[in-house]
Amino acid sequence: MWDFFCTFAAAKVFTMEDNFAIQLFEGKKVRLVWDAEQEKYYFSVVDIVQVLTDSADGRTYWKVLKNRLKKEGNESVTNCNQLKLPSSDGKKYKTDVADLQGIFRIIQSIPSKKAEPVKQWLAQLGEQRIDQMIDPELTFQMAVEDYRRQGYSDKWINERMRSIEMRKELTDEWQRAGITEHKDFAILTNVLTQAWSGMTTGEYKRYKGLTKENLRDNMTNVELALNTLAEVATTELSRQRNPKGIGESKQAAQAGGKVAKNAREDLERQLGRSVISSEKASDHIRPIEEGKAEELPFEENPENNKKDE
Repeated sequence: MWDFFCTFAAAKVFTMEDNFAIQLFEGKKVRLVWDAEQEKYYFSVVDIVQVLTDSADGRTYWKVLKNRLKKEGNESVTNCNQLKLPSSDGKKYKTDVADLQGIFRIIQSIPSKKAEPVKQWLAQLGEQRIDQMIDPELTFQMAVEDYRRQGYSDKWINERMRSIEMRKELTDEWQRAGITEHKDFAILTNVLTQAWSGMTTGEYKRYKGLTKENLRDNMTNVELALNTLAEVATTELSRQRNPKGIGESKQAAQAGGKVAKNAREDLERQLGRSVISSEKASDHIRPIEEGKAEELPFEENPENNKKDE
């Protein structure tokens, strides 16, 4: 089971069709669904239980475990949803599914040798998170190490960390303007992104074929520079205009995005092509274990660029 989550996290193990996919582990099927609106994967609980327990009847095992967890007041059962998933007979039936957090909670409740590595990993993550709360600098060190493991070059990582700092200045400015809800930060980010690129964040991610991956980690160098310009311009305009609430902050975000849009259109006129690309990092970079990271995560490919209407 540990191998399953390692390969799943690498995002190289399956392709999604109609938001549904099947992942194989030791010859056993694990069904999963991608919810684009919530940006979450939902796993078939029965399939996960079957893999972990080697039970002849995973459904019966889960039924018994589910009843026990309910009696214990376990929230992981309460948070389970039901979705119609294809069965072995080709028909779709309502099946208990859980997101990754729920699946991990359920795994912790299953006595199995296969579950032990996952339990140890979760305990290690908990310890790391507490250490990061005590010493926040560790968070940045961990981020650098994670990027290196994914195959990004040190030069790219340095640029990315600077862009994170600029993004932090923007979110701090939004907070000063009275923005506190996560959904409002997402709304303002969509306004800004659409203003310079012509797409919302969700549309941009779908254009690149992304799901859980971070959009900025999958931008070309030009895209990342324009996005950073939009964020920096929005921060400065917001400081000058001193907006209050989301309505006025939207206006500043649109204005900041327009600054980057003008720069983008000027560059595209000189290049004779769009700089909005469908390329993503995994098209070009390889994990460090497979080979040395390239100088840049990926280069522009004019043939794969999206032309503006």
